[in-house]
Amino acid sequence: MNEQVNRIKGKLKQLKQLDNINSLFGAQKHRYKINPPISSNTIQQFEATHQVKLPDDYITFLTEIGNGGAGPYYGLEPLQNSIYADLDYPTQDFLLNPGKPFVHTEPWNLTFEPSVDEDEYEEEYENEQAAFEEKYFNIEHMNGVVAICNFGCAISLNLVVNGAEYGNIWTDDRASDQGIYPSYELGNKEKITFLNWYELWLDNSLKEIRTKLSLPEKAGETALKQIAKPKPWWKIW
Repeated sequence: MNEQVNRIKGKLKQLKQLDNINSLFGAQKHRYKINPPISSNTIQQFEATHQVKLPDDYITFLTEIGNGGAGPYYGLEPLQNSIYADLDYPTQDFLLNPGKPFVHTEPWNLTFEPSVDEDEYEEEYENEQAAFEEKYFNIEHMNGVVAICNFGCAISLNLVVNGAEYGNIWTDDRASDQGIYPSYELGNKEKITFLNWYELWLDNSLKEIRTKLSLPEKAGETALKQIAKPKPWWKIW
């Protein structure tokens, strides 16, 4: 794991150098900055409070790299924010419950199928829709996770910390009527764990910025430094 941590640190540093104008998606928000690491004591307090054992690779990231910051989409959430069920509007009244098992092992979704016509039976239709939404958006579907990343548009990526899918990352895409499913957004074909997911984001981002800068995949260190060096203001035009 130490080897992977060192790779991640090196790739993050290189990505920050190459994308010095924060052009990739989400970079304008996190600007490739990582929050300071947190202590093992802080993690143990979190685990005791929520009755969970966080995955080892996630703990390694928190204690050796940082407590949130640069990451996929709009960045990584710090541990203290990871129990908010809505990352766009975090509130103490709407929290995840990581202490209960995550119930899903396969992609899950529901489709609203009313028994009446909306135009003819408007009130009954609305009652059925309300009952469906209450079931579909029940917070208990996301028991056993911590929210690690905001995809935007009320979609979140979550790390399973309790249940059969322990250690894997799952997406809550109910806001787009797509349900709950293992995270495949970065192109992985199999279910993915935290450090592998984070490194895959780095690899994808480095490939994207090299393409934008017309750099070969394995450009030399001199070339990288030259392209990443900001131009003086009088040479911009």
